[in-house]
Amino acid sequence: MADIISIPRQVLHQQVFTRLRQLIVENHIRPGSKLNERALCEQLEVSRTPLREAIKMLAAEGLVELLPNRGAVARQLSAQDIADTFELIAGLEGLSGELAAQRITEAELAEIRALHYEMMAAYTRRDLPTYYSLNAVIHNHINAAARNPVLAQTYRSVNARLQALRFRSNADEARWARAMAEHEKMIELLAERDALGLRELLSRHLLNKRDDVLALMAAGELGEAQA
Repeated sequence: MADIISIPRQVLHQQVFTRLRQLIVENHIRPGSKLNERALCEQLEVSRTPLREAIKMLAAEGLVELLPNRGAVARQLSAQDIADTFELIAGLEGLSGELAAQRITEAELAEIRALHYEMMAAYTRRDLPTYYSLNAVIHNHINAAARNPVLAQTYRSVNARLQALRFRSNADEARWARAMAEHEKMIELLAERDALGLRELLSRHLLNKRDDVLALMAAGELGEAQA
């Protein structure tokens, strides 16, 4: 009889965290909704221990709130929260791009180009989940190429709060096409080592995202904004 191979505890927790995070980012769990532990355990086929650990990790990221007498709830940002957070991430992305253009290696640039081509393919077939996943990896690679660990840590912390909103902002065809064109330009500026140009473009890219999200919220397509 073959030996049963158990999954290490930390690996299991990370897997559950990744899957639960995807459910929130892709809006399968809507903002303001309570996380039903029993249903999620059945859906993810795990026990409550790794699920609760994953929920704690998501709370640390800012995607989940742990509320007295309510348990874990998918975080819902107000319009002002969204505006303020996008304003901050725009500055962080801009600085990240500026430093990356100065410090990126040819190998790193080649990897980002390859990811960009994969993302273009996902855009062509209108595969939003794959497109968004690759999009996030590209932004993370640019951030890593900046070679500033303090910036990277701050970026991850702030960006986590906006993941679901950034994903949903591309559901509109015109907005998605504009975002794709902006990514094309990002690759050009990165290859040209145009630090100031990339800083300006990345900042504008995120402020455009802010405007898209606020417009969708005002139209009632993201749920009601909290006061």
